[in-house]
Amino acid sequence: MNEEGFKPKPGQTDYTDIKRAPVINCLVKYGGKILVVKRNLKMRFYPNLWNGISGFLDDKNTIEQKAREEINEELGLNENHVIRIKQGKVFERDEPKYNKIWIIHPVLVEINTDKIKLNWEAHDYRWLKINETKNLPLVPGFDKVLETFFPTN
Repeated sequence: MNEEGFKPKPGQTDYTDIKRAPVINCLVKYGGKILVVKRNLKMRFYPNLWNGISGFLDDKNTIEQKAREEINEELGLNENHVIRIKQGKVFERDEPKYNKIWIIHPVLVEINTDKIKLNWEAHDYRWLKINETKNLPLVPGFDKVLETFFPTN
């Protein structure tokens, strides 16, 4: 499976050719570490870069519902694994490379396990301390998601 043949479901918005696109970026936390995933080479946006769990806000779900959906879909975790969900301040990031302005909704999702099962969207993952993410090639804007919940100053 890959993103190239995206077909919107009923009630879902296709942001492929829309400049301003709202997205969720979930920082998944277990114990003192956070999860970063390496995006699949077949992903349309930012292939092979490290990121949180993300997705388009392309339906009528709330931010919390979307976070739970993405965690389930991309990590194989269900409702029983989620301890807490906290929303951060929304920010925008201009991305000329894709002709997009991302409207990023940062979300911190605390879970009770480090046992995950990646779906096709990522091909690697690591549980890291915040300062260990600095040496990775991150999706642009993910550093600001990290800073939202774990300020360095």
